[in-house]
Amino acid sequence: MRSARLSGPGASPAAGVADRTPVVLVAHGSRDHRAAEATRALARAVEAARPGTVVLPSWLDHTDPGPTEVLRGLAAAGHAEAVVVPLLLTAAYHRRVDVPAAVAAARESAPELAVRVTDVLGPADGSVDPGLLAGLRRRLAEVEPGGVDALVLAAAGTRVARARASVGRVAAALAAEFAVPCTVSYASAAPPTADVAVARLRAEGARRVAVLGYFLAPGLFHDGVVAAARGAGAVAVSEPLTDAPELADLVLRRVDASVPV
Repeated sequence: MRSARLSGPGASPAAGVADRTPVVLVAHGSRDHRAAEATRALARAVEAARPGTVVLPSWLDHTDPGPTEVLRGLAAAGHAEAVVVPLLLTAAYHRRVDVPAAVAAARESAPELAVRVTDVLGPADGSVDPGLLAGLRRRLAEVEPGGVDALVLAAAGTRVARARASVGRVAAALAAEFAVPCTVSYASAAPPTADVAVARLRAEGARRVAVLGYFLAPGLFHDGVVAAARGAGAVAVSEPLTDAPELADLVLRRVDASVPV
């Protein structure tokens, strides 16, 4: 995995002023072992960015432990408070239903534990975090496409219109930043797929189309995007955000802005 040391403007507070409340990262979960390792790597990156803070990974499915188990363990260890960070890029079903249910189950057996739940890492309150854009920009620079004249933001996909709109806001922000067209594609649940999006841009005259993987971890969806995009003529496909320094910083800023539930 890539280095996750933070530096420069926007880096998280120093250890002396940090909130030392334990942080529980909640990932979606996948049968692909690479996804779990990406979550663990992000946990290590967040800990490195804010020394002294305990950061524990958890998963809603496929990988143990789940968030309820982790929260119960923190309560049993004597912690009075915890912050839950949904590692999600849209506020769809998992944020609205699964995460609150996991927190509620933990508090049934540990009512003394105060829990704060953050916003997802994607657009919150209609705004796109500059750190998220910086992480996507980093991943694009790593594949060194040598300049592009169009972009595709490839997301996992959702049937929730509001969640798709939040992906569209990220695409619009990227289009403004790079001064090139940026369209959205989805690996599931909604059209178009990455190959269709790339082909449309090329048909409209774009010759160097790059695809930005709007994923937090590798897996079958990202693999499919890579294959489809390259087959359609994309000049580059970026890697998932995983433990990018900007993502670790975004997690900590979500922690700092969280409120009790």
